[in-house]
Amino acid sequence: MQESETALIAPLTTIRVGGPADRLVVAESTDELVDAVREVDDADEPVLVISGGSNLLVSDAGFRGTVVLVRSTGITVESLDSCSGASVRVAAGEVWDDFVGYAVAAGWSGVEALAGIPGRVGSTPVQNVGAYGQEVADTIAAVRVWDRTLEQVRTLTAADLRFGYRESILKAARGRLVVLDVLFQLRLADLSAPIRYADLAGQLGISLGERVPMSHARDAVLAQRRARGMVLDESDHDTWSCGSFFTNPLVPERDWPDVQARIAARLGAQALEGMPRWPASAVAGDPLVKLSAAWLIERAGYGKGYGMPGPAALSTRHTLAVTNRGGATAAQLVSLAREVRDGVQRAFGVTLVNEPVLVGLTL
Repeated sequence: MQESETALIAPLTTIRVGGPADRLVVAESTDELVDAVREVDDADEPVLVISGGSNLLVSDAGFRGTVVLVRSTGITVESLDSCSGASVRVAAGEVWDDFVGYAVAAGWSGVEALAGIPGRVGSTPVQNVGAYGQEVADTIAAVRVWDRTLEQVRTLTAADLRFGYRESILKAARGRLVVLDVLFQLRLADLSAPIRYADLAGQLGISLGERVPMSHARDAVLAQRRARGMVLDESDHDTWSCGSFFTNPLVPERDWPDVQARIAARLGAQALEGMPRWPASAVAGDPLVKLSAAWLIERAGYGKGYGMPGPAALSTRHTLAVTNRGGATAAQLVSLAREVRDGVQRAFGVTLVNEPVLVGLTL
């Protein structure tokens, strides 16, 4: 376990902002991760656990406490057979895209459409990472966590995790549960899972629902993400972000007519014909409609590159990404995100919800 005093948080995040922490501890194994968090908790001091830093925005004042950086490694095959597939346990600190590449090369299907997503494996179940028709909820069998309240290691099954759209019990626990490793159940296959995303199917030259060699699916996903500035590249400021800053909003079906009326009043009734929307699972018996945050943002007047030349601006390739064009402060990035959120609310009566975790900041 490595320790240092007064480390800057900015280099530990993909958006490259955040002031200093009082102390930094690098945990290179599961035992070190448990020991580091327990030590800080026993001292009754604040702790911030960071893995890939891809979904995190920390204030310019930094964090008055200890940052525990998750760098544990290990990919262990627990079982492998043609009937049940591959049961694979992955340490929280493994780089997510490296694991996706490992799985594709091994012939394990289920995560190939999640290529290129930044961050570490331990973060993926927290917000149920998903893209191009796949979610980690589709393949996670269990997650082992350190419960800071009970001071014990617990294993949570897929049912315990209560996965939803960008939701899980881990996220709802607000830092109480620290992910130690994730158990995936993957299919043994030469071909990908059925391609469910129209742009991806078009790029591959297939119909929706068809399968392709897994390496082809992964390559196509990476190409799609690069085109949107969503694959990390130090020289490309469109990738200096937290990825999608806002989740796709879920609107109660009873409110949908009012939203439609606002859209028609602003854009004309014809705009509703091509507006992307999908049915979503009901909450407390109330049916929901999922809308495209990117579509709403653009139609509210915030196009690609809004805010350029910066230092805080929307990506020039993807309106969902709030980007650091170099030298941006956390306050400037939050100010831009707030402007976009409030503009969509005024225009359409829909409130966007931020996806990144904000530390020392409010939106």
